[in-house]
Amino acid sequence: MIYFIGVDTSTTATKALLINEEGQVLAVASSEYTFETPQPLWSEQDPRLWWEAAVKSIRAVLESSGVSADKVKGIGLTGQMHGLVLLDKDGEVLRPALLWNDQRTGKQCDEIRARIGKERLIQITGNDALTGFTAPKILWVQREEPQVYERISKILLPKDYVRFMLTGEYGIDRAGGAGTLLFDLRERTWSSEVLQALEIDPDWLPPTFEGTDVTSAVSQSAAEVTGLTPGIPVFGGGGDQAAAAVGTGAVEEGVVSLSLGTSGVVFATTDHPAIEPKGRLHAFCHSVPGKWHLMGVMLSAAGSLRWYRDTFATGIDFDTLLKPAADIPAGSDGLLFLPYLTGERTPYPDPLARGAFVGLTVRHSLPHMTRAVLEGVAFGLRDSFELIKSAGLAEISQVRVTGGGAKSGLWRQILADVLETELVTVNSEEGAAFGAALLAAVGAGVFADVPTACRSIIDITERTPPGESVPIYRKMYPVYRDLYPSLRASFTVLSEIEQN
Repeated sequence: MIYFIGVDTSTTATKALLINEEGQVLAVASSEYTFETPQPLWSEQDPRLWWEAAVKSIRAVLESSGVSADKVKGIGLTGQMHGLVLLDKDGEVLRPALLWNDQRTGKQCDEIRARIGKERLIQITGNDALTGFTAPKILWVQREEPQVYERISKILLPKDYVRFMLTGEYGIDRAGGAGTLLFDLRERTWSSEVLQALEIDPDWLPPTFEGTDVTSAVSQSAAEVTGLTPGIPVFGGGGDQAAAAVGTGAVEEGVVSLSLGTSGVVFATTDHPAIEPKGRLHAFCHSVPGKWHLMGVMLSAAGSLRWYRDTFATGIDFDTLLKPAADIPAGSDGLLFLPYLTGERTPYPDPLARGAFVGLTVRHSLPHMTRAVLEGVAFGLRDSFELIKSAGLAEISQVRVTGGGAKSGLWRQILADVLETELVTVNSEEGAAFGAALLAAVGAGVFADVPTACRSIIDITERTPPGESVPIYRKMYPVYRDLYPSLRASFTVLSEIEQN
């Protein structure tokens, strides 16, 4: 029996997961850390924390599983996207990494649009310039920290810093690269046009690889601290969402992954580089070779339900909170909820957007409001599905739902009815780390390709088809869609009042 390790470098912890060649998870370990917010809108992290946590987690899965390191035949990497890691000529960190949720680069986003043109930028990269992406962070360092900028020798993403420490070599997967805003989406490599327009030295960027490619191998020095064997191949892997899609089997066109966590992510694999012309969806390369994906992001999905519970039903567990909502008719007797509690990204990239209950009357009770929250999140997620269809994905045959919110049968049924598509759950719950390990197994030749690996290992555990509430939700959804345009100006004024 041979084994593979997936390593997931997230914002709050680095997880290592060990599987055997049959895809069985034998051990999981996670080592936590924090990030810093030294100023409003800033979010930073010391890259060395990721490597320290990776070392601990890798050692932990080897020790707890009892698997000999010489039986490990590959390592796949995944992690948070869009972060900016800057290294000097000696491979030393120049400053704390700017993370995906750092929002300081609004002016730089405007500058990128001005230099390249918004439409041209979207046509090349598949995306508009957003504060979370890597490219505007580079321009921010150039403007605000020139003494750092002049010492840059290499630019990496967070997981690729772990790759560097693990192997001594530079590299990046193409799913992660596409999230930098420096990639040519169709060509699956760095865009010379974008780099030239932004005056970024191409030598700063690492070589690119498909998710199943060997990028390098475990070095002697890394082996000594991790307990691994020198020479173990390290594979390309993928950004966290792409690897998570592999982990749920959403790797073929028509099968969509829906992550219902604090945020909500709709991930649709495509066989061609599809683009939403206005940039309201993210368009990236997939970690599956030769495939791409469209992605919509809702900032407050299950996070909306947690806020609602903590605010209106303190001390009540979620099962108790949701049970009476099942007795409320679909449509919550004309009550709607807007889930823009932390602004929004898809379909409205608006940090000033706000949440709202609309349609409240004296007839509405707490269970009505509870159901309205579930339905409002479902309507917001449908916005992403509608954009994905309009961008060229003609048919969605199945939605694979994961995350904490997916544990609710009521919420799954509401989603199936609103989306008018079958929802299924699967036997894989380890997400991106599991997907990264599968990519390594495919790269090592255990499986012919990624879809074959997923079909062999990932099984459907429960199906939720659309039900009798579809007609009422068809009537409610256009009303929901009209609310944000009607309230946008009010949101802006309210934000100004709050700031003053």
